[in-house]
Amino acid sequence: MSRPAKEPNPPFDNGAYAMLASKSMGRRHQEPPPSWRSEFQRDRDRIVHSSAFRRLEYKTQVFANHEGDLYRTRLTHSLEVAQVGRTIARALVLNEDLTEAIALAHDLGHPPFGHAGQAALNRCTRDIGGFEHNYQALRIVEKLERRYPDFDGLNLLFETREGILKHCSRARALTLGALGERFLTKTQPTLEAQVANLADEIAYNHHDIDDGLRSGIITLEMLEDNPVFAEATGRVRKDWPTLDQPIYSRSVIREMMGIFIDDAIKFSLSQIKGSGIRSCDEARGLNHRLIEMSPIRKTAHIKLKQTLRANLYEIGPVKRFTDAAQALLTELYSTLLDREQEIPPRFVAHAAGSAELAASDYIAGMTDRFAIDMYQRLCPGGGGREILNACAPNDPVLSHR
Repeated sequence: MSRPAKEPNPPFDNGAYAMLASKSMGRRHQEPPPSWRSEFQRDRDRIVHSSAFRRLEYKTQVFANHEGDLYRTRLTHSLEVAQVGRTIARALVLNEDLTEAIALAHDLGHPPFGHAGQAALNRCTRDIGGFEHNYQALRIVEKLERRYPDFDGLNLLFETREGILKHCSRARALTLGALGERFLTKTQPTLEAQVANLADEIAYNHHDIDDGLRSGIITLEMLEDNPVFAEATGRVRKDWPTLDQPIYSRSVIREMMGIFIDDAIKFSLSQIKGSGIRSCDEARGLNHRLIEMSPIRKTAHIKLKQTLRANLYEIGPVKRFTDAAQALLTELYSTLLDREQEIPPRFVAHAAGSAELAASDYIAGMTDRFAIDMYQRLCPGGGGREILNACAPNDPVLSHR
């Protein structure tokens, strides 16, 4: 019988670099403190109970919802990011609750149909600054979500909102006050936000490989020139030389994730100790991130992304789905501008008189299914069934479910 692993000694005695709620820049609207939870736990719980979070279940990650029950969605992706993030945060004695809250919220603003939806909305809204899903997530938690009688949005702490806003143009940063300041000064968010960002990259690379293998579109042979894949396969074959193919594939992916996570923890720890910082605030004042993979592992991770782009995202049924989704959302956006009465009043109320922003907010909040139904209702003469047929469930290449 294997013995339980010994609990590792914490690298920092008192979590000196963790973001504590007592040091937070606070909420936009004052509220009494929670009785049995920390302030960042409250943020996490508000995110989990939001309508935007539940809608992630029916938003595409890579494979559309109708293609199979076992593929990742935006919801399961967010849960996996949170799990990886908490692991790294705990190892570095950072604030796990803040890390988890950011991880769970980071994709709230993602439109239907994955990156295809974002690309379509970005083109449609270029005259009003374009579309970026992290900025849209901020709009959701600050304005669009409606659950509380005293304020719109979720009234999250500053640091949670800051972590959600991974990217921001200079023009938008100038309108966001303290929240946009780091994009102007080229400084950093909390270490917890940096952890959530890295966890996102690790999670989606590996679960996209897993889903790609399940679909049959990619094969393990396509990964053979990656040094981390070679290392992972060597470990799996050494310990379990007779595994059947499905378990073997999943074991290799799990081993690869472990290699990258272990490296991220160790390299980030060395970065923190070598930086000379003494507090969370000093970490935020740097012009570079401390939570990173080592250069050699980062190179291997980038190579995984390139493999996925060349062999999954931009070919075959995924590419057909992407093209159809972009066409559908582009036409739906144009139709909503011509028929503004179809946009619910609450989106209009937060759009400051901009029909383009109201239409963008409305579409961004749709699930895949709702967007298809809306398109078929408003554009009956269009090719609304095209998106369902682009990656039909009976496509032979997707039969390995």
